[in-house]
Amino acid sequence: MARANVLIIDDEEKIRLLLSRIIKLEGFAVWDAENLKAGMHMLEKQAIDILLCDGRLPDGNGVDFVETVKKKFPQLQVIILTAYGNIADGVRAMKNGAFDYITKGDDNEKIIPLLNKAESNIELRRLVLQLQHQVGLQYDFDSILGNSPLIKTAIDMARKVAATDTTVLLLGETGTGKEVFAQAIHLASRRSAKAFVALNCSAFSRELLESELFGHKAGSFTGATRDKKGLVEEAQGGTIFLDEIGEMPVDLQAKLLRLLETRQFIKLGETQTREVDIRIIAATNRNLESEIQKGHFREDLFYRLNVFSILLPALRDRRKDIPLLANYFLKISSAKVTKRIDSISTEAMNALQGAEWKGNIRELKNAIERAVILANDSEIMLSDFPTDLQAPYSNGDNASSFDMATIEKLHIERVLRFTKGNKAEAARLLNIGQATLYRKIEEYGIPS
Repeated sequence: MARANVLIIDDEEKIRLLLSRIIKLEGFAVWDAENLKAGMHMLEKQAIDILLCDGRLPDGNGVDFVETVKKKFPQLQVIILTAYGNIADGVRAMKNGAFDYITKGDDNEKIIPLLNKAESNIELRRLVLQLQHQVGLQYDFDSILGNSPLIKTAIDMARKVAATDTTVLLLGETGTGKEVFAQAIHLASRRSAKAFVALNCSAFSRELLESELFGHKAGSFTGATRDKKGLVEEAQGGTIFLDEIGEMPVDLQAKLLRLLETRQFIKLGETQTREVDIRIIAATNRNLESEIQKGHFREDLFYRLNVFSILLPALRDRRKDIPLLANYFLKISSAKVTKRIDSISTEAMNALQGAEWKGNIRELKNAIERAVILANDSEIMLSDFPTDLQAPYSNGDNASSFDMATIEKLHIERVLRFTKGNKAEAARLLNIGQATLYRKIEEYGIPS
C-alpha cells in the first residue's frame, strides 16, 4: 500500500535533500519547495497529505502560513520545523492548526515516528469521513425548521420529488441549507439504504476535482501514487450531491453530462467505460442562465440538471422563522460547549430578527454559537453578539457610543478578557487574523 505524500518547504537545500532522503527510505512520496510561494503552488497542484515547513522563510513566516494553508486544505497535516531554542514558534503553530512541531537539525530521528503518527491521523479521518458518507448526518424533512410559506413550499416540493429518481437542482444563496435538503431528499427516496456522498465543486483544482469525482489510476498524473475510487463509485446505488455546480470547469462539465445521459464514466488514466446507478442532486448560488451567456456553463448540462428545481429562500425572506431557528441553535451550541443557557433576551432576539443575514442560516448558527461561548449568564444578551448586530439596538445615550471604532475597541477588550489575554483564541472568536488583532490592539491602545 502506497504511503502518504509529503511536501518539504525549506530555504536550505541541504536540509531539503537530507529530509527527502530520510523520508523516501520509509516509502513516502516526497516533494520539496524553497519558499512559501513555491510551496503553495505545489499544494494546489499535488495531492499532498503532510507538510513539513520551516518556521522562518525568506518570503514569510511558516507559523503564520499554517493558519492560511489549513483554511484552504483543512485535511492537510502540518509539521513545523523550528530553529533550536525557538520552541515558542512550534507552540504558536499548533495553536494555528499545526499537527506538531520538531526542532530543526537535532531531532531527525523523531521525524519518521512523527510522520507515521500524522499518517495514522489521516487514515483515521478518512475512515470517519467514509462512515459519515455511509451514515450521513441523517437530516430528514422533519429536521428542517420553519413555518413560513416559502420554506413550506420548498419542503413540499422536495417531498414530492424524493419519491422519484429525477435529477434535482437546488437554488439559493450560500447558507440556505441546500445540503440539508439534499440529504432529506435522499433519506425519503428508495435509495436511502445506500450511500449519500457530497462534493463541493469549488474546493478543488480542475484535475483534483475530476479525480475526486471519477477516481484515477496510479500514475495517471503527478502525485497519483495509487488507484483511487471516485465519489461516483462510492455513491453506487445511492445519491451524489454536487454543491457549487456553477464552479465546475467547462471541460469537466462535458464528462458530467455524459454521466447524466448514459450513467457511464471513465476514470482518469483509464480507457475502460464503467457503469453506475446513482441519483444526482446539484446545487448552486449562481444564476446558471447568466453563466451560460458568459460561456462559463454548458447549456445542455443546465437543461439536464434543471429537470426539477427548488428555490430555497434567504433567511431575510422568512424572518418569522428566526426565533425558532435561533432557539434550536442555542440548544445545540449550549450542549456543545457544556454551558447551561436557557434563553435569548428580547433585545437580543429583536437584533436577530432585524439583521440582514447575508450568510443566511449558517451565519445565524455561527452567531448563536459565538454568543453562547461569550455569555456570562443563563440568557444570551445583546452584548454577546458581534458589534454589527449590536449597534442598531444600542441604548447608549452618548453620541460617541455610535462610533464604530469605540464599539470595536470595547468588543475587542471584552473578548480579550474572556480569553484571559490569549490573542490566538481571541482572533479566532473575532474571526480575524492574529496580525489584524495585534494591529488593532496597538491602534486602540489596548493594554496587552
